[in-house]
Order: sequence, then C-alpha cells, then structure tokens
Amino acid sequence: MPKIIFLPHEELCPDGAVVDAEEGESVLDAALRNDIGIEHACEKVCACTTCHVIIREGFDSLEESDELEDDMLDKAWGLEPESRLGCQAKVADEDLVVEIPKYTVNMVSENH
Repeated sequence: MPKIIFLPHEELCPDGAVVDAEEGESVLDAALRNDIGIEHACEKVCACTTCHVIIREGFDSLEESDELEDDMLDKAWGLEPESRLGCQAKVADEDLVVEIPKYTVNMVSENH
C-alpha cells in the first residue's frame, strides 16, 4: 500500500504526517481521511485551486493532468512544475512526498 508523506504545514499538520493511501485514491481524499484539512471549496470537481499541492517525490507515478486541471492550476498561488490539484492527483503504486502550499486562492471565500 503506497504511503503519502505530508511535509510539515504550519496550520494543517505542523509535524507533518505519513498516511496510507489506496491506489486510485486522490491525495485530497487521503489527507481528509487522516484529518489533514486541505481546503476544497469546489467539493472536489476540479473547479478551483484550494486543494493545490506540490508533489515533491513520486510526481512521475501520477497520471498526467488534463487540460481542465492545467487551466485551474494556472490560477494557483505558488505554482511549480510539480503542482497538482489534490482532488485530481490519484495515488499510483509509489509513495508520494507532498507539500501543502502556505497560501491558497479561494475565490469563493475571498469574494464575500
């Protein structure tokens, strides 16, 4: 069973975390199942960037992002070549090391 290593994040997991993930499970679902509260304003339908994560190790084991995800990622804060939306990045058979960016762009909450 692959593992996801979440690097320390000041608010969501200050000490970091190592969690088991099912193959085919999204990085976001694995995080939420383990009480790592990554934001997901669009309810996991690839319509925002609040679940933006950076895959520090294991990026090449993920399926390639599609055009819709790429278009969303263009709007993400702190975009990097290994950026993915947590709701779209499905765990394969390799362990992942994931960084949760310090900031997120939430169009829903910031426009109210």
